[in-house]
Amino acid sequence: MKRFLLAATATLLLSACDMSMDKGAVTALDMPDVADGTLSEETMKRVTERLASDEFEGRAPGTAGEEKTIAYLIEEFEKAGLEPGNNGSWVQDVPLVEITGKDFAPLTIAGGKGDTMELAYATDWVGVTYREDTKTVLEDSELVFVGYGINAPEKGWNDYEGLDMKGKTAVILVNDPDFGAETLEGPFNGKAMTYYGRWTYKYEEAGRQGAAGAIIIHDTAPAAYGWNVVESSWSGPQAYAARGDNPPPMTQVNGWVQKPVAERIFKAAGKDLGKLSAAAREKGFKAVPLGLTASTSFTNDIRTFASKNVIGVLPGSERADEYVMHTAHWDHLGRCTPAPDGDDICNGAVDNATGTAALVALAEAHAKAGPAKRSLVFLAVTAEESGLLGADYYAANPVFPLNKTVGGINMDAFLMAGAAKDVTVVGPGKSQLDLFLDKALMNDDRVTTPNPNPEAGYYYRSDHFAFAKRGVPMLYLDGGEDLVEGGPDAGAAVAAEYREKRYHGPKDEYDSNWDWSGVMSDLALFYRIGRMLADSTSWPNWNEGDEFKATRDQDCAAEGAGCGA
Repeated sequence: MKRFLLAATATLLLSACDMSMDKGAVTALDMPDVADGTLSEETMKRVTERLASDEFEGRAPGTAGEEKTIAYLIEEFEKAGLEPGNNGSWVQDVPLVEITGKDFAPLTIAGGKGDTMELAYATDWVGVTYREDTKTVLEDSELVFVGYGINAPEKGWNDYEGLDMKGKTAVILVNDPDFGAETLEGPFNGKAMTYYGRWTYKYEEAGRQGAAGAIIIHDTAPAAYGWNVVESSWSGPQAYAARGDNPPPMTQVNGWVQKPVAERIFKAAGKDLGKLSAAAREKGFKAVPLGLTASTSFTNDIRTFASKNVIGVLPGSERADEYVMHTAHWDHLGRCTPAPDGDDICNGAVDNATGTAALVALAEAHAKAGPAKRSLVFLAVTAEESGLLGADYYAANPVFPLNKTVGGINMDAFLMAGAAKDVTVVGPGKSQLDLFLDKALMNDDRVTTPNPNPEAGYYYRSDHFAFAKRGVPMLYLDGGEDLVEGGPDAGAAVAAEYREKRYHGPKDEYDSNWDWSGVMSDLALFYRIGRMLADSTSWPNWNEGDEFKATRDQDCAAEGAGCGA
């Protein structure tokens, strides 16, 4: 993987998101020098250990674990020196619906060649409903293989072209058609996953097409996680955004099947999954009816509740109505599929007690340094694990206007790998925030490395995405993988061990023997970037050609808008 470091200086001639950009002027991007912050490793350890303790029961939204988490975060935010961020309140209510499926019938596949297949729940398939129905029934729904399930008019790509999906179930490949490419060139950004590759998009599109069901074929490499993650994440209570009065169209059942199971289904249909998957990667692919039907049923317990985002702010000294955002999600999975030893609490120590602790540690350091010129916002969001629901609710109902939000930094899961020679940029080259990163790195003897797994689509899988898609430039960084001790091989091994053995499972637990050196280096970097943005006069924008730039430009150009206007 190519590593790169862009030369950065205090002022670079680049277009900014102020109105001078619309006038065709080229202005200097202001990146002031800032002093390092006083960051506490003790704070990081203390907050992470507490949030990851069994006392918080895995921090699932809408549980006693949430109540304890919110109370604790308010206490820590106040202790760090923050002020309540929501008009005198520390919290923003996020209306959610919790749906818990139970009494699952097998997923029955009938017709075609061979005997009827009865697929066991959890072992062969998992499924949920997004509908607030106490009983879910999928009966004799025709299966249609729709390739990657993408409808992208701007790319001239429509896997549903000519189909009437009413009453039918879409069978869909995970990721997008460019998966497996060696470069970042291709209609779907080559090996880098686009939003069209995310399971959230595939279910949404199937609903828009009128499908009764949507089943994604799980495959570890393009999914970027094993079946154990799917089983754990998709069983038990599931939180969703409240549908409201005019909900978007939804399928009755959304689910996954194991790839070997899918191969059996296609064989029963007289088809070859491998050959059809290859065909689906080509533009002009036509969906294939499988001549089979799917049936299943289950009941649902439904509970409505308001979860909470926690918001703290350090008001700015000169431009208090301009905001720099720091985000991390406080939630995790609660009680989940038990480990062999019977442990059923998904503590989420790395994911994301560490990121939440970072909000506290950064707030503490900024408060000790005194007010920056712009206001610094610290937002701990709920329901990230359910589809970025808390972040999306905030971005749709912002306490601080998005056209007054300069940009931000998202922190999601610090791996305890030790000191690294690099820092990983997830989604490099998207915005001018990369230049603030380069400036912050100048004295660190570290380099930036593009995400080593762009095919996993991580830029679309964390809370910053809710802001990015609404135009706010957001930086998402991971710890580096080129470790001081062991190099890239050691870094890759740490990431693989976590992904395979602890991610979204009961063994993501706090360890008193963790090496925090790499995390503290990353935290120092986040502090510098946040402080530079807060003391700057510039409004960094998305780079030309980026998918989010038009939204930001429109927001900046609106009458009475922000972006320095």
